[in-house]
Amino acid sequence: MTRRTIIILLLTLLVWTGLSAQRSSLHRQGTATQLLVDGKPFIILGGELGNSSASCNEDIERIFPKLQRMGLNTVLVPAYWDLTEPEEGVFDFSLTDKVVEQARKNDLKVIFLWFGAWKNSMSCYAPQWFKEDYKKYPRARTQSGKPLEIASAFSENVFQADNRAFSQWMRHLTAIDKEEGTVIMIQIENEIGMLEEARDYSPEADKAFRSAVPQALMDYLQRNRKQLHPQMLKKWESQECKREGNWQEVFGDDLYTDELFMAWHYAAYVERMAQTARAIYNVPLYVNAAMNSRNRKPGEYPSAGPLAHLIDVWHCAAPSIDLLAPDLYDNGFTDWVAQYHRHNNPLFIPEIRLTDNDGVRAFYILGEHDAIGISPFSIEDGSDHPDNLLVRSYRKLRELAPLIARHQGKGVMKGVLFDQQNKERQLTFDDLTLTCRHNFTLPWDPRATDGSVWPEGGGIVLKLARNEYIVAGNGIVIEFAKSSEKAQANAARQLGEDGFVANGSNRQEAASNGRWQGMRCGIASVDEVKVNPDGSLSYLRRLNGDQDHQGRHVRISVGDLKVLHVKLYEYK
Repeated sequence: MTRRTIIILLLTLLVWTGLSAQRSSLHRQGTATQLLVDGKPFIILGGELGNSSASCNEDIERIFPKLQRMGLNTVLVPAYWDLTEPEEGVFDFSLTDKVVEQARKNDLKVIFLWFGAWKNSMSCYAPQWFKEDYKKYPRARTQSGKPLEIASAFSENVFQADNRAFSQWMRHLTAIDKEEGTVIMIQIENEIGMLEEARDYSPEADKAFRSAVPQALMDYLQRNRKQLHPQMLKKWESQECKREGNWQEVFGDDLYTDELFMAWHYAAYVERMAQTARAIYNVPLYVNAAMNSRNRKPGEYPSAGPLAHLIDVWHCAAPSIDLLAPDLYDNGFTDWVAQYHRHNNPLFIPEIRLTDNDGVRAFYILGEHDAIGISPFSIEDGSDHPDNLLVRSYRKLRELAPLIARHQGKGVMKGVLFDQQNKERQLTFDDLTLTCRHNFTLPWDPRATDGSVWPEGGGIVLKLARNEYIVAGNGIVIEFAKSSEKAQANAARQLGEDGFVANGSNRQEAASNGRWQGMRCGIASVDEVKVNPDGSLSYLRRLNGDQDHQGRHVRISVGDLKVLHVKLYEYK
């Protein structure tokens, strides 16, 4: 064997060893980005622990078995800098060891959240020795010079201390998890962003603000002009798309320029952390954002975080970060998730307010946005009763996961989500129109009309083949019609309490539409099914007669999670 051949074999072995050690990765399927774990698509049905719920061994041992009973497959867990490095240069990884041990014992994957220099903007999880030495580890400052409880992103000492602890923790994680692959993703920092002001006004920050906009960002904007976020493009165009100058010269003099500047430096800081992670343990990396909601301005919300309108700055300055993820606690769920599912950003929701409706929302984002997953916050406070709606939703979604994963990114799947204000949506597949509504638009459930607040209803609509669909979820009703048929029919017919239309409406429809033309679509069969681990279907029962209103629609009642296999036919 020649020396050249030996070298090639060694290099091949090194590459293979590195790849085999990476148990989780991101993979593109059509228009979707999927998380792969051990080479198979993995949908995160997760929950994030409360901030203090993994700070002692006893809590971890108590909570993790409950999470298994709740049907989770993943738990998001803080890794605290102050408890990891309580004394400078002295490290304690016992909490990390306990999390990994309990996760394996309870069949859970782990996403660790590095609570380092910043957590919800503040430096509250930095160790005491770091906080006290404010000369070596300086703070961000307001325009009046007031120091904040926020470490300055412009201090190399701050970065070196944060990164040293992070790298030591990552090395330990690699040592205990490289073979097992229990840890599938890592979040760097937490809800990073400036408060009180849109940017840091420390002397180092002011000097950087007066300097030229980095050429890398200028090149990025020019190269990606047609795909920039609309708000980013508008900001740049307001100054005639200048190609050089300082931040105010290129973007104008306002709070949003301050935010762009600060976003660049936060992202550049995180990129250096991400490079550390990649060199030690190459798992997917993400950052999370507190929302710019309720008409607040930068600094009133955490300015410069990984927000949707700053995606171009973050992608340019932090290319090693795989995705920007929203933490959702405000109304307008469908609008928020649409902002974060973009051609260059897959959707993952690492935090959402814990409610029973989170399961319904999970159906929606998986169907509509090919999401990687969802994770309600403070999950340990939820119920683990088998009849709890979130528990049942996760159980049904785990069953559905092989079917969802097979069809993500192929343009054959949609999600629907309804409440009392948003009751209806029409979907189109081929020459069919699917009219989807909240189940309470039917008059049969007393809660539909007695003044009760309607719980959210939603689900997944998946086209398996022509005239063959999967409908899965909770609290939805769907009518199928040929597009030409829909144009001729009166979609707004009033139903009586027995489910039949009001007196005379059929005659009125015939008179107004004239002679019927074209094909009609009918329901051949509706079967409740079980999804097997290989994605195949097992028949449970036929739902006919009253259950499909004599062939008029397909429905899943509120609180009645099901997977339905629907076959249609055509006639005239």
